[in-house]
Amino acid sequence: MARLAAAFTAPVEDYLKAIYEIERGGGSASTTSIADRLAVAPASVSGMVRRLAEQGLLTHERYRGVRLTEAGRLGALRTLRRHRVIEAYLVRALGYGWDQVHQEAERLEHAASDALIDRMAAAIGEPRVDPHGAPIPSREGAVEEVAGGTLAELAVGQTGEVVRVDDEDAELLRYLDQLALRPGARVRVQARAPFGGPVTLLVNGRAQAIGAALAERVLVERRPD
Repeated sequence: MARLAAAFTAPVEDYLKAIYEIERGGGSASTTSIADRLAVAPASVSGMVRRLAEQGLLTHERYRGVRLTEAGRLGALRTLRRHRVIEAYLVRALGYGWDQVHQEAERLEHAASDALIDRMAAAIGEPRVDPHGAPIPSREGAVEEVAGGTLAELAVGQTGEVVRVDDEDAELLRYLDQLALRPGARVRVQARAPFGGPVTLLVNGRAQAIGAALAERVLVERRPD
């Protein structure tokens, strides 16, 4: 990854990462959306946004939100690389469950050096994704974001492969594990009840029923039926 001239503070890294994730979902990041994601007051966000703009890490247009500059994007990807490599290392090398690693990675991502992260990645075979399917940015700042849609978007009779789930909700991850809805699982939509009712699936050949809201939180790529 292109090495930045100076290390950022943990709050700056958190802001850059949050804005990157909001942008990835589409559009620019508003003060409110950043505040919600970081669980801080909007007034605090406004002050930080001004400082980050002065440092050349983002652009801010009134009423249109903020967008990361190339320097800001590299800073966000550098932090995401640390976070996702740490998660992968904890699962593959230390035997953690995939529901146990997010908070550990949140703490360690600000302290670990790039050199340490590179060694951790090498020790577990240079993984391309973390345990939840999120792509791990390269040392050079390249990242292959997952294409596709949610499980809720698959039509009845269509088949897909689970490619990514959210890593922040440990209870959700434990439930998905019970349903075998992990990255790599093959799913086929058997039926969909109307008015937001349950979705009936075949998961690796086994029948399961899940709620419509849960189906919206599982990313899949379409596969041949």
